[in-house]
Amino acid sequence: MDSRNSTGSQRKIEHAFFLWGVWSKGIAGLLETIGGSLLVWIPQTGLIRFVIFLTAPELMKNPGAHTVLFLQRSVEHLSTHNKLFAGAYLIVHGLIKVLLVAGLLSQRLWSYPLSLWFMAAFIIYQTYRFFVTGSVWMMALTIVDLIVALLIWREYRAVLKRV
Repeated sequence: MDSRNSTGSQRKIEHAFFLWGVWSKGIAGLLETIGGSLLVWIPQTGLIRFVIFLTAPELMKNPGAHTVLFLQRSVEHLSTHNKLFAGAYLIVHGLIKVLLVAGLLSQRLWSYPLSLWFMAAFIIYQTYRFFVTGSVWMMALTIVDLIVALLIWREYRAVLKRV
């Protein structure tokens, strides 16, 4: 196999990962927007009832399910300020993702650098939040975002070569 075929195969694989990453960001953005809206508009008591409704079957099977109990306690102790902050963050983060994903999937040149700029901003903020909260999930999200940002950058370079 010559190097041109090898490069072409690598490029196809990289493009497939790019598409997977972008589509997953788009779906996540849609879910974040919906979840953030629910956090903002559903009253605290409704949110508690909803979480209990979702987690009750698991607690019936396993009364000591630590994750479920943690989720229920977290929602019960969620302050109004934190609830609004989380909701607003999810809505803004989700809408930005959805709009940028639409641009990336339609290969709009403006969407590549703008996506990278927003991802860099969120990565910096998520890193800050990791150091404040120690949330492993926040760090995991940041690592995934770094990988997707790299794929966007590589795709942008490939698109520019074709233009």
